[in-house]
Amino acid sequence: MAKVKSAFVCTECGAEHGQWQGQCASCKEWNTLSRISLGSAAAPAAKPDFRQQGYAGAISAVQDLSEIDLESVPRVSSTIGELDRVLGGGLVPGSAILIGGNPGAGKSTLLLQVMCLLAQSMSALYVTGEESLQQVGMRARRLGLPEKNLKMLAETNVEKICQIAQQQSPRMLVVDSIQVMHSSDIQSAPGSVSQVRECAAYLIQYAKQTNTVLFLVGHVTKDGTLAGPKVLEHMIDCFLMLDGGSDSKFRTLRGQKNRFGAVNELGVFAMTEKGLKEVKNPSAIFLARAEEESPGSLVMVLWEGTRPLLVEIQALVDGTQMGNPRRLAVGLDQNRLAMLLAVLHRHGGIYMADQDVFVNVVGGVKVAETSADLALILAIVSSFRDKALPHDLVVFGEVGLSGEIRPVPSGQERLQEAAKHGFKRAIVPKANVPRGGVPGMEVIGVVKLAEAIEAV
Repeated sequence: MAKVKSAFVCTECGAEHGQWQGQCASCKEWNTLSRISLGSAAAPAAKPDFRQQGYAGAISAVQDLSEIDLESVPRVSSTIGELDRVLGGGLVPGSAILIGGNPGAGKSTLLLQVMCLLAQSMSALYVTGEESLQQVGMRARRLGLPEKNLKMLAETNVEKICQIAQQQSPRMLVVDSIQVMHSSDIQSAPGSVSQVRECAAYLIQYAKQTNTVLFLVGHVTKDGTLAGPKVLEHMIDCFLMLDGGSDSKFRTLRGQKNRFGAVNELGVFAMTEKGLKEVKNPSAIFLARAEEESPGSLVMVLWEGTRPLLVEIQALVDGTQMGNPRRLAVGLDQNRLAMLLAVLHRHGGIYMADQDVFVNVVGGVKVAETSADLALILAIVSSFRDKALPHDLVVFGEVGLSGEIRPVPSGQERLQEAAKHGFKRAIVPKANVPRGGVPGMEVIGVVKLAEAIEAV
């Protein structure tokens, strides 16, 4: 009888070891090694070949870059515009897409909507490992989705899933979720690092060789990162994160990785009784402000992917009751807040060392770009001096460490979006002031932080 090769894999970091030991040599965790089978030493098991006739995606051949035919892989619309925007224009055949998010964010709901609509024009298979077929059917009926033509399967074994999929030959395949899948060759429990890695590799191999669009649902940890090995994010083509708190009906879909498009696109959805509905004009939902002007409230213009987005930023400055003043930022980088407060003191002449500063971006939007610097500082100054800023004022611009106001990309498009929503005044970097101006809007260009403070 041929001897079976085996290895020991750490369930925390995925490092492989030749023999069992109490402590992992990579992450230094104790009792985390689990044994996996690598097959027979005499006759290694051949990997399955899922290639369909006429498709040569898995065949290695040397080609000149200029001779590669790109028209043979056209994109397919997902029937949901916001999802197509985040994906870079639609679904690419043979791609593997991972969708993560907190429990209850709407990952399964979004994919069920997509699959029910796509099944009306192409073959589609929905594999559920967490719910029964009756539960999925009840959700589809409650959402009013078309139930015909969508094939359903309740299974957690990846070998059986790929075997059935090869018989059905779907163009779209959903696996919900990758953390509950298991392979017969791995002895560890489902959800472990080795199981997630091998099951994902098996499913991705099937998708690449059969030109199938593969959707994988992934769980996240309590700190918001994807559960499982980091190598999972390297294996897939697109990684989308669906965010949204339980106290808000709005959900944001952002690309963390995309081999077929930009990663800074943002899709906005609203959770309703009929499922996730795309929001065509996200700026309108983030600008639901109180009619009465209040100190510390200001509107800024962000650039998300290919479109501007108007959001409200709020600041609260209050005298500290402790020795160390608090600095709390929700939706913004807390380290950048501390840096901007130092710039405000040095170049704006406003002392904040004895004040608590709290900053919040309304609507749960997470700001990653530096165009929010000037709006953040002016909102803090407004709260500190207890003077409200006008409702028709919009601000954007990057603030440097020497107090200069630096220009930001797509300045004219940001101003046009603000004018479309009724804003009459704007404070922007001087280099972003358009030569012809903006009809119906007074644009004030500033060079230094002191000029911006004086302008408000």
